[in-house]
Amino acid sequence: MSQRPKLRSLPDRIRQVALFEVGGLLLITPPFVWLSGVPLADSLGLLAIIAAVAGLWNALYNTAFDWIEGRFTGRPADHRPLLLRAAHAVGFEGGLLLISLPIIIYWTGMGWLAALIADIGLALAYVAYAFVFNLLYDRVFPIDRETSAV
Repeated sequence: MSQRPKLRSLPDRIRQVALFEVGGLLLITPPFVWLSGVPLADSLGLLAIIAAVAGLWNALYNTAFDWIEGRFTGRPADHRPLLLRAAHAVGFEGGLLLISLPIIIYWTGMGWLAALIADIGLALAYVAYAFVFNLLYDRVFPIDRETSAV
């Protein structure tokens, strides 16, 4: 358990977060507008704020998850098994749900239940997206063993 895991470098982590959030906005905004009835401009504003919050959460959560996984397994994140990838995605979205619910309520004026349903819908969409995105990202941008952060 004392092995130091190989982590993504700061520039790599920034690229990962930026690509994830931009892709998420492009994929999730249209169905959110259609299903929620929230006007496009309001939806874009809300989802952009949530994306900014999620970007920070993404960097913190992924770095901590990668570090903990590496400490316990000695394995870098780009060798993560599928079941742990699923747990990773669910954990990320569960944490984000708790952070974003008050933002949705405030921004849209929705009641708690409607906002919770909208937030759960966003979380489910993003769980699937996060799973696929991170799997593809790890394949396209493997951790460089020589220049990664330790």
